[in-house]
This record gives sequence, structure tokens and C-alpha cells, in this order.
Amino acid sequence: MNGNQRVCLIGAGPGGMSFLYQNEKLKAAGKKYADVVCYEKQSDWGGLWNYTWRTGVDEHGEFCHGGQYIDLWSNGPKECLEYPDYTFEDHFGKSIPCFPPRTVLFDYLQGRWNKYDLRKYVHFNTIVKHVTYNKTTDDFTVLTKDLVNDHDLPPEKFSHVIVATGHFSFPNVPYFEGIETFPGRVLHSHDFRQAREFKGKRILIVGSSYSAEDISMQCRKMGSDKVVISYRRKPMGFKFPDGITERPLLTKIDGNTIHFKDGTTAEVDAIILCTGYLYHFPYLSESLRLKTSLSVYPAGLYKGTLWMVDGNHKVFYLSMQDQYYSFTMFDVQAEWTCAVICGHKKLPDRKEMESDEAKWVKKREAVKDVYDDIALQTEFVCDLAREVGCKYNLDVKALFNKWENEKHVDIVTYRDQVYTSVFTGNPGITHHTPWFSAYDDSLETFVNQTCNK
Repeated sequence: MNGNQRVCLIGAGPGGMSFLYQNEKLKAAGKKYADVVCYEKQSDWGGLWNYTWRTGVDEHGEFCHGGQYIDLWSNGPKECLEYPDYTFEDHFGKSIPCFPPRTVLFDYLQGRWNKYDLRKYVHFNTIVKHVTYNKTTDDFTVLTKDLVNDHDLPPEKFSHVIVATGHFSFPNVPYFEGIETFPGRVLHSHDFRQAREFKGKRILIVGSSYSAEDISMQCRKMGSDKVVISYRRKPMGFKFPDGITERPLLTKIDGNTIHFKDGTTAEVDAIILCTGYLYHFPYLSESLRLKTSLSVYPAGLYKGTLWMVDGNHKVFYLSMQDQYYSFTMFDVQAEWTCAVICGHKKLPDRKEMESDEAKWVKKREAVKDVYDDIALQTEFVCDLAREVGCKYNLDVKALFNKWENEKHVDIVTYRDQVYTSVFTGNPGITHHTPWFSAYDDSLETFVNQTCNK
């Protein structure tokens, strides 16, 4: 049984594919579901997990969406992101180590999406150019373009719009005095593709979050010379291996010499800007655009998902939070969105929604450290799970806290630790080689190893 809701879904990454998955579950169960048209500008699904060697622009001259590097491994245990109805054991048929390389994670994601043959709903190589809300008819006009044939497609009308393009694609690139005459390579982490490029080089990394942490470690692992991490507010404080140091923010660049706020200097051959990303939705009309800084609960979104400013409560944003839970959070957001659009869940009145949003923003403003962030996102995920009657307990806060503690014990070895799945009750296995010495990150090598619990 189907209704008359016609949904424009923008993006076929983990967030968008979760919506297609949850909608297809409704269809399979004989419940009311939505007609969904998914537009994806890349030639394959996966969002950021669809690795590309390209940087800058893609083969069609559009801004390159993907920013993953070939050496990437998960920086969190798989037990903190696995789907309860499709665990890693379900996919691989056995226990595997807890920190998979990107190839393993992408294979896992595709396994779940292929369960319902979701590819048939995605229009690949199609970019959304503009979305406008029509107040008189209470619907949306969406303009798209066929990138392969370089052809604008006829306007389409939709009852709802879901923005699932993520927020890790448009780099935030600051300016530092003298950077334009730096004689070495300058790049943002979005354009970082492999650490081997920097073997033997002295590197300055600007930033103090996950990209700075991981790229510095990747570069040392692959043989770079000394790495200096320059932080704006405070150092990360990890016990980095020899060759990685932290300094306050740089003040200027003079040739190969970097000057820092503490009066020290360093000679470097390359600069990698791990300075974050911008929330950037140029294809949306002004009143529909989420404009925010990175946090675990962006303002303007009811239940962290429904756009409150315009669109008559028919615009949804998936996966726009700073992320700990990632896949499971996107999935429960998608399930909630699906329930609202298809009429299985009724929204409260406007005043109640505004009060609820304000409550979560106030909680966000009270967080003091990463553990508070983890606790707040746990509460958020579990709140959405209750809203949709989820039969699984998605709370993996204890695993996240263990992970954070392990990183501070030893940033080199935290990926070698073993975690137990809350959904299967089984532990992962110990990887055959410590991460810092593991150079074969192929799917075959990682998955096909003997069990060593």
C-alpha cells in the first residue's frame, strides 16, 4: 500500500541509503511507504566511502565530493557503528578485527544496501542544481542535471526533500601570512590521498581534531620525517610516537620556516590543512539552508533532523551532527524521518517542537569534554530510537568511553584493542599485525585471517 508522498532524496551515502533501506522495509512489510527519487552526483553510491583518486574537481567538472585517503582505517571500533539488524558477523560470517580499513567498511555497507536491491532507486551522475519551496502549493520544485550528457533535466515536483549530502566535502581553508610564497606543497586534508607521498618529508599539520590526529599518524607510519601539529585552542595531548610534536598556532610562514605563537620555529617541506569543513548547500534556496558550526546538535533542527525555518516541516537533514555513532545514528534518523513522512508518526505542534529543540541545544552548550559529547549523542540516538519503537538498545557509550581511554593510553596501539559487540555478544579478533606495522589493508587480507581472540 502506498501513499502520495513523493520524496526527493539528495545523496546516496550512508545517510541517504539508510532512508532508502528503512522505506523499503516499510514496503516489504506491507505498510505505507514513500515514492523516493534519489539523486547522486557520483557514479557510485557510498558518499565519502566511494574512494576516488581525483581531487579538486571530478570527471564532470563538479567539485570533488570524496575526501578519503587510500590508507584510511576506521578510527573507531566497528562495534560502535555496526547495524543491529546487519552486524559484521552477519556480513562476513565470522568475527573480524575491530578497526577495519576503508575497503572492509565499504564492503559491509554495500552488503546491507544490496539486501533490498536499493541501487534501482538511485539516479547516478545526476546533480541537484536548485531546490525551491512553493508556499502556494506546499511542495518543492527540484532542478537537476544529467552530468554524463551535460543536459539539464525537466523540473520535478516533490512533497518532501531530504538533504543527505553530508558536511565533509567543502573545505574550510584559512589564510596565514606568507602561505602564498611557501615553496612546498600546500593542501587541505580533503585533497590528501596517500601518506606515502610524504615519505622523508618534514610536515606541518594545522588542526587538532580527527584528521590532524590520523593524518599525522599515517604519515609517520608511511615514513615521513618529523611532523609538527599546530593547534588553535589546545593540544590533543596524546602520547605521540617519536617524530610527532605539537605546537601552538602558527603566526606566519617565511619560506620553509614556520613561526609559532610560542616563539619557536620549524622547517617544513609540506603543509596539510586539517582545518575542517563548511556546511555548504548551494543548491538549496536561502531559507532552506542549514547554516551552523560543527556540533553534536546543530540548532534549527527538531530531533536533530527536521528543518524548522522553512518548508512547512517537510525538509529533513540526515547526518549533519559531529559524529561518534555515525552509521547507527544516521539509520535511526532515517527511520524517524521515514515514519514522519509516511504518516506513521505525527509531529507535535510547533511550540512543542521549538521547546524540544531548545532543550537539546541547551544540553549541547553545557558539554565540557569529549565524554560529555559522547553521553549527549548517546542520549540523542536513544531518544530517536524510542520515538520509532526501535527494538534494539543502541547505547554503546561504554565502548566509546573505552575507545577514548585507549587512545590516551597509547595513540599508536589503540587500533590493536579488542571490543565485544553488544548485538552479537562476541568479541572481535586480534589483527595479525599491529596497525602501525600493517601495510596490507586489502579486504582479502583483513577478513581472511585465523581467529585469534
